[in-house]
Amino acid sequence: MMAVKRLYDWGVIAISMLVGLVVIFPLIYCIGVSLMSPSDLGSYPPRLFPSTLFLDNYKTVFTSTPIFTFMWNSFLIAVIGTIGRLITSSLAAYAFAFMEFRWKKGWFLLILGTMMIPGDMLIITNYITVAQMGLINTYGGVMIVMLVAAVFMFMLRQHFMTVPRDYRDAAFVDGCGDLRFFAQILLPMSVPVLSSITITSFIGLWNTYLWPLLVTNSEQMRTVQVGITMLQFPEGVVYGPIMAGVTVILIPSVLVFVFFQKQLVFGVTSGGLKG
Repeated sequence: MMAVKRLYDWGVIAISMLVGLVVIFPLIYCIGVSLMSPSDLGSYPPRLFPSTLFLDNYKTVFTSTPIFTFMWNSFLIAVIGTIGRLITSSLAAYAFAFMEFRWKKGWFLLILGTMMIPGDMLIITNYITVAQMGLINTYGGVMIVMLVAAVFMFMLRQHFMTVPRDYRDAAFVDGCGDLRFFAQILLPMSVPVLSSITITSFIGLWNTYLWPLLVTNSEQMRTVQVGITMLQFPEGVVYGPIMAGVTVILIPSVLVFVFFQKQLVFGVTSGGLKG
């Protein structure tokens, strides 16, 4: 029996390692191509790793594009958008979890319904609205559609529903109001979920492409995902510098995921504990 269990455990480990290798292979290949010389890129059969380290691809990225400006724009948008989502989502989730008001279930179902609408369907409407507000080519125009996320409202509401209402009643007996209970008791109890939402939102906003492309028209306002398209040359597609640029802009997302993956997994799984 022990031998069967040990064989099963080794099988699970082997499958997990194989799946992990498949998932991480594009990243490994991207880094390998970013370090290849033109001769390595044109070799047959194709190489996975460079014969010699060729760092001129990274030099091209930093000299031919204002990559740091692009990264600053993306960082600013991701941070402010994430903070906005945390504020709106946590306040809305608190209302749906602890307060009673007219048509409460109907409003919540309406919010859930918005999760089923593809974001691309709203691009034209959002663009017209932002243009009428005079926010084209501004940080506000890029971020205004990123300050609310129904999925995070749902996740936090589900988590708040697992918090016993006795905590709120006891806090109210001690003279706590809704705002104080929310800020000093509920939010500290929800740090793991809030952390996972922060990570998920930051990575998502860092990697957003289509909306910043539409509402910005100057080089100084471009984000990294849009700015990386500037690594195109008249002689055709040059994969070395492109992959070098992709590697550079992947660094923040990879670091965030590696250091906070436990909080990310906990937050995602905790959203369905109680309805």
